Amino acid sequence: MKLTWEDVYDFEQNRVRDAITITEKKTRKTKTIKFGNKIIKALGHYAKKNAKSGCFLIENNRTSKAISRIQAYRIIRKAAEKLKFALKVSCHSLRKTFGYHAWKTGTSPVLIMKIFNHNSLAVTERYLGITQDDMDIVYLSMKLVA
Repeated sequence: MKLTWEDVYDFEQNRVRDAITITEKKTRKTKTIKFGNKIIKALGHYAKKNAKSGCFLIENNRTSKAISRIQAYRIIRKAAEKLKFALKVSCHSLRKTFGYHAWKTGTSPVLIMKIFNHNSLAVTERYLGITQDDMDIVYLSMKLVA
């Protein structure tokens, strides 16, 4: 929520950066996150009207400061309501959804654990919501006999 335009946009070259480096508040660990072409394109469109040196990427309109966690939650909740999601959605839902989809598309849970800076695979497994049905699919897909 505290990303600035300088974090994502190179004003000298007038282009969106291809990666950002952040320091996680909870763990104090730094992490570099690469942007794919779709993110770069979306940020480019957003930058055309909004990029201002010294400003936050997403600002509170009244204070010109970074939006709060509560404001971010309200924005995400409102978007979910407009999309008529049946489940309650929060900021944390976005993180869990990223992990779940990464796992479902073949990313190793060990790599997801590293991305999330979890200390154990058990935490990541709970996070991903791995169920007995998921394990059964693996068992049934094995071709152990010719």
